[in-house]
Amino acid sequence: MRAWTAGGLDIVSVLVFVAIGRANHEESGGVAGFAGTAWPFLVSLAIGWLALRAWRRPAALVPAGVGIWLVTVAGGMALRAVSGQGTALAFVIVATAFLAMELLGWRLAARLAARSGGRSGERSATPGRREHV
Repeated sequence: MRAWTAGGLDIVSVLVFVAIGRANHEESGGVAGFAGTAWPFLVSLAIGWLALRAWRRPAALVPAGVGIWLVTVAGGMALRAVSGQGTALAFVIVATAFLAMELLGWRLAARLAARSGGRSGERSATPGRREHV
């Protein structure tokens, strides 16, 4: 998987998290409110990508996925705190769980798809015998 694709999936994951959270809390504020909620997590996501050099193996569950997830959550919460936004325990728990599901989930799905795709490369050379192509 290309780094741009993986990075895009990570960004979409964070934006979905923000959109669902804001919708569940019926928060308004339009684009500015959305951006105000998203920026700490997007900045932290970028820091995670840079710190882990995730572009080398962007779809890897470990270290890229787990590292990016942890940096995104911890950094996002730290940036929210210093910018005067809330970091209630319930929010931290929900953010940690949801971002794990998203940032690790698509990587796990890609890994499983790659494994099952590898099996399609097998063909039967003779009846009862399998040969890898």
